[in-house]
Amino acid sequence: MKINKNLKVGLAFVVAIGIFVWGFNFLKGTDLFVKKNIYYAVYNQIGGLVKSNTVSINGLKIGQVEDIYFAPGNSGLIIVKLLMTNEFPIPSNSIARIYSADLMGSKAIDIVIGTSIKYAKPGDTLSSSIEASLKEEVNQQVAPLKKKAENMLSSIDSVLVSLRSVFSGKTKDNLASSFESIRNALNNIERTSFVIDTLVHDQKGRISAIVANVESISGNLKANNLKINKSIQNFSAISDSLAAYNFSQTFRKIDHSLNKLASIMSRIEKGEGTVGQLVSNDSLFQNLNNASAELDALIKDIRKNPKKYVKISVF
Repeated sequence: MKINKNLKVGLAFVVAIGIFVWGFNFLKGTDLFVKKNIYYAVYNQIGGLVKSNTVSINGLKIGQVEDIYFAPGNSGLIIVKLLMTNEFPIPSNSIARIYSADLMGSKAIDIVIGTSIKYAKPGDTLSSSIEASLKEEVNQQVAPLKKKAENMLSSIDSVLVSLRSVFSGKTKDNLASSFESIRNALNNIERTSFVIDTLVHDQKGRISAIVANVESISGNLKANNLKINKSIQNFSAISDSLAAYNFSQTFRKIDHSLNKLASIMSRIEKGEGTVGQLVSNDSLFQNLNNASAELDALIKDIRKNPKKYVKISVF
């Protein structure tokens, strides 16, 4: 049975259309003969993401962006449809992160693998995030420098204002007089240095003798170091003995004795007792004086007239 020429042409046309459709989708990154899984991600803004941008895991392409559209309800949220051609299991807490794929600003989506033991199923919505743009990152890096530069300019302005006030007419005169005073002070120091140098040169012999004496003294101290140590130890022992001695009790005894002496002197002044009578009573002293005189007269009379008082008889 011969195939009609028109049928051949029709079949060839259908095959050509099929090859064209497959090739077109293949060029877009869609393989019609590979199993596909669809996931979704919701963003506030997508930073220039477009259809057919790459979806990867750790840099390995596993799919592409199938579609991008606004969420219903006029919320402004953007839904991104992700077509996965790789059956790699994706944990349910994984994040679909939009990032810059190159320096030209092309965007792509990287699936940041989560740690959940549960896995997302086709049709689930993944968590989302977006990487800061190069401009935003530069701004973040430059912002602290900008702030520091502004503070520095403010400080420089303050310094300039201070310098302007310092270098006013009156201040210039003061500075000139100050520099003149400094110059005079340096001249005085130079003259003083010359005088000291001359004095040292003239007294060089005496200074040498003083140094020699000091060395001799230090040598003697070193030679008598043992004796000095013994003296210090003896002094330490004496100080320890003095510290251990009960001075408070001794002073209490002395104070008690002084109180007694004061009491005795007070009684003598009042005329109490024999000593007090002798000190304060003149009649007793007069009587004693008279008795002494009479006793002296008696002794003299005995010497002159012994027979009057002593009788001697002989057998």
